[in-house]
Amino acid sequence: GATKDMGKMLGGDEEKDPDAAKKEEERQEALRQEEEERKAKYAKMEAEREVMRQGIRDKYGIKKKEEKEAEAQAALEANAEGSLTRPKKAIPPGCGEEEEEEEESILDTVIKYLPGPLQDMFKK
Repeated sequence: GATKDMGKMLGGDEEKDPDAAKKEEERQEALRQEEEERKAKYAKMEAEREVMRQGIRDKYGIKKKEEKEAEAQAALEANAEGSLTRPKKAIPPGCGEEEEEEEESILDTVIKYLPGPLQDMFKK
């Protein structure tokens, strides 16, 4: 019997269990189910804690961190509305097109002030 075990250790043929795949699948399913039950348990516990926290907040007039941040952001935006340092807004459509036309007129103006032979070169 010892030689048979030695062959397995050295990478020889192992005896295959015909139900091994089925057992492995059942084991994986059991693990998945346990994980789902654990998550459900902790979600329920966290919901109960949140109800208790909300009761304390209501009793003492405390606001959640997210609510405080939202109010602070709203106040900041309201104060920045008339401020000179407020964030830049997007360029309105149509503003970029005017610059191109202006560049062409500047080029024409420059050409007007060039001597005659240079004007002919630029016009071609």
